[in-house]
Amino acid sequence: MRDARIDRRLFLRGVGGATAGLAAATALSACGTGTSRTASTGTGGKGSKTVVVRDSGGSYGAALQKAIYTPFTQETGIQVKVLNLDDAPLLAQIKQGRPQCDLINNSMTAHFKYVKQDALEALDLDRLKSLKSAKIPKAQITDHAIGHSFYGQCIAYRTDAFGGKKPESWADFWDTKAFTGGRAMVSPDGDLPELEFALLADGVPMDKLYPLDVDRAFKVLTRLRPDIKKFWDSGPLPGVLLSRQEVTMSTVWDGRVADLQKQGVPVERQLNGMRRQFSGYAIAKGAAHADGAYQLMDFALRAENQAALAKAFPSNPSSPVAYEKLSEEERNALAGAPKYYDKGFDADVDWWLKNEAAVTKRWLEWARG
Repeated sequence: MRDARIDRRLFLRGVGGATAGLAAATALSACGTGTSRTASTGTGGKGSKTVVVRDSGGSYGAALQKAIYTPFTQETGIQVKVLNLDDAPLLAQIKQGRPQCDLINNSMTAHFKYVKQDALEALDLDRLKSLKSAKIPKAQITDHAIGHSFYGQCIAYRTDAFGGKKPESWADFWDTKAFTGGRAMVSPDGDLPELEFALLADGVPMDKLYPLDVDRAFKVLTRLRPDIKKFWDSGPLPGVLLSRQEVTMSTVWDGRVADLQKQGVPVERQLNGMRRQFSGYAIAKGAAHADGAYQLMDFALRAENQAALAKAFPSNPSSPVAYEKLSEEERNALAGAPKYYDKGFDADVDWWLKNEAAVTKRWLEWARG
């Protein structure tokens, strides 16, 4: 199953090398790279209208189908076709003026990279009425993309590992004397290198993280390196390592912890110092069904529909109003709940766009020792 998060191996190869690999990507796109499905709605009056959306499929795609696409078709009569298309072929299509997708559901970081390649339409915000009613944060409203949800990167730990003690911070993650056992952290194939966590462990306040002190971060990472047993590159792997007791603590995408708990694994999350990364909607440059794309984006951003998606999949709505439409239990299960929000920080997309390649190169050299 592909995760809701962007597949970074494909993304780094696809977006970073889209120009160089245009011919190969075009060949792939001509063959219809990825899979597609159409919303089954039970309505037939306006079935000739269609909008094509790119999402990442899997359980996330199934949740979008249930909470967003099918209700959208029922309300508007516009059929939703879904493509699970990787970035390289999609960018190739856009560059040739014939994108298969109209609406793109992707990370906001990916959207910023698309903008640099002139691959997205500039948005007419007046056509998105739900921005105001859903109170979408200003930071998630850009000229080319709107943030609809985020995932948080945080600590997962075994509750039976520390004699009743609970880690409260990244300093505790680094403290292998008080909190014994191996650790797992992400590799650049899985997500952005976790420099922020090292700096937080070293006493840097959350509001003073950026611009990141890269030298200091790698010094702190080096202190923990002997205890890092595995670098994970996919969402399920931290859970596997914790389940097998190969590690006692791991960085993790917050939504994965509930799944482990349902499986009976004695784990808990710690959200202090959580790094938030947003996903969002954008319209492909030259989209054939731009009007439908605007309508679907506006529908998906409504607070009640963000809440419906959160019930179907552990995503954290960008709309603060959405949390008011959830029960207390549903709300507090999400890392975006008001009671947790101030515990975390937003990844600085601009900083990472400028520095990701250099940091990744240094990280790979550091990990090899």
